[in-house]
Amino acid sequence: MKQTVLRNYARLIARVGANIQKGQEVVISAEADQAAFVTLLVEECYRAKAKRVWVEWNYEPLRKLDYRHCATTTLSRVEDWEKARLERYAKALPCTIALTSRDPDGLKGVNQEKMAKVQQKRYPIVKPIYDSMENKYPWCIAAVPGVAWAKKVFPGLPKNRAVEKLWEAILKTARADGDPIAAWAAHNAEMEKRCAYLNALGIGTLRYRGDNGTDLTVGLIPEGMFLGGGDTTLSGQFFNPNIPTEECFTTPMRGQAEGVVYATKPLSYSGELIENFSVRFENGKAVEVRAEKNQALLEKMISMDEGAAYLGECALVPVDSPVSESGLLFYNTLFDENAACHLALGMGFTNTIRGYENKTLEECRAMGVNDSMEHNDFMIGYEGLDIDAVTRDGRTVPIFRRGRWAFEA
Repeated sequence: MKQTVLRNYARLIARVGANIQKGQEVVISAEADQAAFVTLLVEECYRAKAKRVWVEWNYEPLRKLDYRHCATTTLSRVEDWEKARLERYAKALPCTIALTSRDPDGLKGVNQEKMAKVQQKRYPIVKPIYDSMENKYPWCIAAVPGVAWAKKVFPGLPKNRAVEKLWEAILKTARADGDPIAAWAAHNAEMEKRCAYLNALGIGTLRYRGDNGTDLTVGLIPEGMFLGGGDTTLSGQFFNPNIPTEECFTTPMRGQAEGVVYATKPLSYSGELIENFSVRFENGKAVEVRAEKNQALLEKMISMDEGAAYLGECALVPVDSPVSESGLLFYNTLFDENAACHLALGMGFTNTIRGYENKTLEECRAMGVNDSMEHNDFMIGYEGLDIDAVTRDGRTVPIFRRGRWAFEA
């Protein structure tokens, strides 16, 4: 891939994604095989006048060794230096950029029970720190192609060609292959129009129906609203959290979901793929899950904590989005969630509540925003999905027909 193209992409992440302001600190997390692109990105962060850029490296083979050789009690301990680092971030509120490039099967073979126990023990310790940072800092998730990921998406190609093809797909779906700054300005304006239309309807429930068996009704929070595209911190800094993004999303009312929904794409969870699965809800809770592959892992996912079996997000994405039209299964939630309507089990978003900036986290959660250590998006959209909105004044308004928007905002 040409350096000029990659530099434009790095600039997009720094200036449109995180929207780094003069004097801000930046924390980048990336896989160890992405040093070349991370170097470009760090340079672009400094060109945006970042005060200091920190890079945190990840490497899944080392993580697998930790889980193989360390005791659960050892891995569960939040060391003093870890807590001090998080507290430092909570004070400085740096822009955070996560570059995803992981192998979808990268943690296959890890003791999933052990991994779950470690997460369950660590989360209560770090949760208060993360809660104190909510809605206060800009963040962005973007992607670069790793070899294993590229080979998963393009199994019939040599690794170098597979990486090149994945680069092409990432840049195209991220609107980064032309004039990315102008493209994102236009895209955000379009997303804002759609959300404004949805918010003006006064939706009480969403009804999902599909010829694959999906039959689900989800209640929405009266004070809730749909968001899409860019976001704004409590201090007023605009940023784009996901590159790419095609979703208009909201947080549903905890405890108000009835029926069954069928996933239309695999879900990558804890480094393994869950495939061909369904979820049945009663009184808002996932009470039954079935999967052709990794059902036990799916069951573990919804039992990680009390909120993991409740919905935290309803997202609307048409099947003619750029990600969907690529025809690719990315095996990566950042992309696959932007190819199809999806739901998320676990934590909801407090910033989908009108006036959230004047409310505490506890007040938002009391209004119906689910709380959990988990947030797992799974895709349910396809060309056979219809969605209706039932408004609070009793009207039924078509939102999706055959997987596409049923209105023009």
